[in-house]
Amino acid sequence: MATGPGSTAAQEREGALAASSELASACRACDLWERATQTVFGAGPAGASLMLIGEQPGDQEDRTGQPFVGPAGRVLDEALEAAGIARDRVYVTNAVKHFKWAPRGKRRIHQRPNRAEVLACRHWLDVEMSVLDRDAVLVALGATAGQALFGSTFRVGTARGKDLTFEDRPLVATLHPSAVLRAESDERARLFTDLVQDLQRARSIVRRSQAGPAAPPRD
Repeated sequence: MATGPGSTAAQEREGALAASSELASACRACDLWERATQTVFGAGPAGASLMLIGEQPGDQEDRTGQPFVGPAGRVLDEALEAAGIARDRVYVTNAVKHFKWAPRGKRRIHQRPNRAEVLACRHWLDVEMSVLDRDAVLVALGATAGQALFGSTFRVGTARGKDLTFEDRPLVATLHPSAVLRAESDERARLFTDLVQDLQRARSIVRRSQAGPAAPPRD
């Protein structure tokens, strides 16, 4: 990266993320805050070379205030480890910062955010992307993350494996870790492998970008 973890530029980015997280904690741009425990902002170093974007916080994330710490987060941790990526070196966030849920007995069941809710929260995603290093590779985890960036026509199935960019940043589209959890047992291993392969692809893009342009041939 252009700046090290102790550099002034990195410290300024960390400060900007902390300030943005504080501002987001009071966000009332849609009605989801009314039933959520708290805003769940992104987490990770501001100088991260990978930015992973999910859908929204789940039950455990809503209670702890940290992204990807529930069952889907454990799948993501396993996939990152299998792909050779350290979790503490990536920035993880969600397209929507409040937990949308419906009661089922004593449980709070996830509900997918609608288009208006995604758009209402887009400002915070833009803030996060503006603060992170411009060389950071984006990873869209699932349809909602992709649609937050590209619009409602985005589909994971057609976007996976393609060379995508968003505002000049490389972007890798993959499934959300929760898709692995929801899958039947005979499909789970295949989907997990797909997720790992997509993360490995994102890692390879990071390596190429950090290597810089090839040296010109000698005369």
